[in-house]
Amino acid sequence: MKRNYLSALGTALACFTAVAVSAAEGPYHFLKEIPVGTDGGWDYLSVDSAARRLYVSHGTQVVVIDLDKESVVGEITNTPGVHGLAPAPELGRGMTSNGRENKAGIVDLKTLQTLSKVETGPNPDGMLYEPGQQEFYTFNGRGQSATVIDAKSATVVATVTLGGRPEFAAADPGAGRVYDNLEDKSEVVAIDTKTHAVVNRWPIAPGEEASGLAIDTANHRLFVGCHNNLMVMMDSSSGKVAGTVSIGQGVDANAFDPGTRLAFASCGDGTVTIAHEDSPDKLTVVQTLATQRGSRTMTLDPKTHKIYLAAGKFEAPAEGQRRGRMAAGSFKILVYGMDTPAAP
Repeated sequence: MKRNYLSALGTALACFTAVAVSAAEGPYHFLKEIPVGTDGGWDYLSVDSAARRLYVSHGTQVVVIDLDKESVVGEITNTPGVHGLAPAPELGRGMTSNGRENKAGIVDLKTLQTLSKVETGPNPDGMLYEPGQQEFYTFNGRGQSATVIDAKSATVVATVTLGGRPEFAAADPGAGRVYDNLEDKSEVVAIDTKTHAVVNRWPIAPGEEASGLAIDTANHRLFVGCHNNLMVMMDSSSGKVAGTVSIGQGVDANAFDPGTRLAFASCGDGTVTIAHEDSPDKLTVVQTLATQRGSRTMTLDPKTHKIYLAAGKFEAPAEGQRRGRMAAGSFKILVYGMDTPAAP
């Protein structure tokens, strides 16, 4: 994922205020803002639901937020060019992908200190913890590869050649697979978690240039956010496209909530498309949630069913410049949820 400073969509100041209503009526609505402040861009958000922690990459650190208090409780530093953190809850560890130094940081989630650093391929971006083998993965943009790291020993166990530029990833421990989007190839690759080999390459057509990826492990379905304004539902066993729905422009992240069977696609145009998995072969849009223009990164807490999006207020670009600067101290997290969780 590209670190978010300001997309071309975010030049109109009138669109920088979060909207508390949806463009189409539905179950989700705006709940609150969590102020973070400080300066710098942002990228991935991740949730450790059991520990009640939200991890948000911001600037040169990872901000740690208590999900129950909905306030900042710490930060993880020494993470140059950080894209995000993948938590390994049962090990009390996390891994940061530090794109600027081509390394992964192994972090103690109790003390928030970096224990060690591991060399990866060029430009580690996306990251994942695979609990079946207890391994971390970094997905290396310029390297077009994945670095697999033993989470306990913090040593590299494999480098997987992907043959394209990787984006988001998702794991299915029961199937022994890790899936990743190759944005420039419009493909999903499946990696065997025991052999660390690519065992399948599936086209996402009619989708193109996928970014976000989420998974329903019970029904073996992937939800692929594509830059031609589609969310593709794909069979993670066969690669067959089972359905599609229209989404907004500039998709980045996807999420799936097994408790409600809702799939989410967050887009830079200031919308989150929310679709219900009616069956493994039918996906139906239930809401187009208006958020904030430029808020394209997202994560979900499956315990409360809340979604969290990163946001900042940007100034109008100066004459001759394409992008405006983020107003100092304006970074925040937008929280959306339901009064009553939807039926699955």
